[in-house]
Amino acid sequence: MDNERSAVIKIGDEDYQLILSTRATKEIAKRYGGLDNLGDKLMKSENFEMALDEIIWLITLLANQPILIHNLRNKEKPKDLLTEEEVELLTSPLELAAYKSAITEAMFKGTARNIESEDGEPKNAEVG
Repeated sequence: MDNERSAVIKIGDEDYQLILSTRATKEIAKRYGGLDNLGDKLMKSENFEMALDEIIWLITLLANQPILIHNLRNKEKPKDLLTEEEVELLTSPLELAAYKSAITEAMFKGTARNIESEDGEPKNAEVG
């Protein structure tokens, strides 16, 4: 998968890429009202269990994007999607806290804008 769009975490014995796709963005918007509200929701969860549930949901969502992309391209050899239950059983709370930076990296890469001008000159260069 495209490393420019993803971050990698280990769940159990397997590496999973986290990708912020358009589909994932729509799911986040449904749940939180948009990407801007995601950080607030994770930080202001009323209790520890709710915060863990939100992180598990988000990890599962982002880790399933590359699997869904694979399944779209390889209909004859689909892979099983990761479940929230698997994430809960195969991770520790300490690992979930460490995954926050991978989630942030995937979100940043998914929303980054790479803008290049055709003539190679900066668009906002001073004229002198």
